[in-house]
Amino acid sequence: MSGGLVTAAYIVAAILFIFSLAGLSKHETSQQGNYFGIAGMAIALIATILGPDAGNVGWIILAMVIGGAIGIRLAKKVEMTEMPELVAILHSFVGLAAVLVGFNSYLQHETGMEQILVNIHLTEVFLGIFIGAVTFTGSVVAFGKLRGKISSKPLMLPNRHKLNLAALVVSFVLMVIFVRADSTGTQVLCLLVMTAIALAFGWHLVASIGGADMPVVVSML
Repeated sequence: MSGGLVTAAYIVAAILFIFSLAGLSKHETSQQGNYFGIAGMAIALIATILGPDAGNVGWIILAMVIGGAIGIRLAKKVEMTEMPELVAILHSFVGLAAVLVGFNSYLQHETGMEQILVNIHLTEVFLGIFIGAVTFTGSVVAFGKLRGKISSKPLMLPNRHKLNLAALVVSFVLMVIFVRADSTGTQVLCLLVMTAIALAFGWHLVASIGGADMPVVVSML
């Protein structure tokens, strides 16, 4: 499959994902929204496997089979009342995958790009890892509260709002340093420090919310 076809397939998949989110917003169209999401993900996976830069296809297919088998088993086993817990734990995997993809994208970026494109790419990598890390720990805490493994009472640390603000400010400063740095060591250090901050930020952000609001938190994550 040529690069142009792969790009077109990704665009179609993105449109289907948008339709999926729109369908899932209403009970009457939720089933249709699921179908759109399945179709979009199938197109994206096929385009990735058949793309010109595809490698280790066997491992990709193996991961798909294992992940699909686990997903089908969980979906059949979980009751509707436990659906928020299932969505929370699935979101945690999505966040973890985003972190790993972000690091991989940084380590295997194309050479010879214009500086403005490099800066855009680095910014996307940084934000992707930050959001993924927040989603990962936040979803794990949400799952724990819904499951009863973590106390449903909100965590009230002293100056918690200032702590959250400080985490965001430090992360922004690290992003500026990361994008402007010429040293690979400095960039990797910024990514690692930011990832640790984002993991703690996601944990604290959700832990400070009561268990009764966890379904809403899960939908936002």
